[in-house]
Amino acid sequence: MRILVTGCSRGIGRAAAVELNARGHDVVATARQTEAIADLDVAEHRELDVDSCASVDALFSCIGPIDAVVNNAGIGVRGPIESVPLDEVQRMFTTNFFGAVRVMQSALPPMRERGSGTVVNVTSMAAHFTIPLHGFYAASKFALQAVTEAARIELGHFGVRVLAVAPGFVETGFTNVEFGVDTPPYGQLEDAVQKSSTAIDEVNGGSQAPSMVARVIADAIESGDTKLVWPAGSDAEMSIGIREGAGYPAFEAAMRELMHLDW
Repeated sequence: MRILVTGCSRGIGRAAAVELNARGHDVVATARQTEAIADLDVAEHRELDVDSCASVDALFSCIGPIDAVVNNAGIGVRGPIESVPLDEVQRMFTTNFFGAVRVMQSALPPMRERGSGTVVNVTSMAAHFTIPLHGFYAASKFALQAVTEAARIELGHFGVRVLAVAPGFVETGFTNVEFGVDTPPYGQLEDAVQKSSTAIDEVNGGSQAPSMVARVIADAIESGDTKLVWPAGSDAEMSIGIREGAGYPAFEAAMRELMHLDW
């Protein structure tokens, strides 16, 4: 298969390009700066800025047929709802949500006309629930999950699969822009969030590698399975399962217990 992967300069995107290439696929690896992916042993290296309609249009006008797309490019912003500047929220949505949709709107019509294709949107376990200080990031992933669900039904009739791979906590080199997380009045909450992350890492046996997510992405593309959400990581499997299997009050109580929150 010929597979386009976005955001290949580091983390999950880079690992996905490596994994898919190792499985014999022709990978079109993309990044804003091609120098960052020049060392990848893949079929093609292409420049792509998912924030730019012109960049997306330019890429799809010249790359030819694509069998699958992995929408991975993303950024992170975290902080209390009252503290994060809205222009930073908009910047994150431009990449995490609108960037993925830009790629979908270019990739889906030829897939539909051909009667085959797969789009994998890399969401997050945060697309199914949110924790304190991560509300805006989760919102961008909730939005992408919603579009994924709608597109799955819209395109399934035409032989096109649209699905989500939802990673848990992964050591990706992904750097969050932070606002007001380590100062009053939210510093105490930040301590609780960090302790819970440490506890989850202990359950996982350490930080989970991007290669683990890459294997889930490759399996999802190759399997032909029509399920919507593919959790990636033991924490994602557990957390999404609990969230979907319990009412919100029970889930919130479990989250508070994990963080030892008394407020």
